[in-house]
Amino acid sequence: MGKKLVGKIAHYFDKISVAVIALSDTLKEGDEISIEGAVTNVQQTASSIQIDKKPVESAKKGQSVGIKVQERVREGDKVFRVEE
Repeated sequence: MGKKLVGKIAHYFDKISVAVIALSDTLKEGDEISIEGAVTNVQQTASSIQIDKKPVESAKKGQSVGIKVQERVREGDKVFRVEE
């Protein structure tokens, strides 16, 4: 099982548990992701991906997306897609 870097956390809205990810690769709904940083280690499935508050099924390199996260994440944390 490998991991591929797909982006990093640009912002985190703690009241609504939404992270903004600046993408360096594609991300689609249903992807298993791992968010990692100095004190962050979150594994979850990418769901409810949004661009400009509109739901999307996938996003590509260069876009910024909002995604609901299960735990607190921090700006600068790296986002990996877990690949089997």
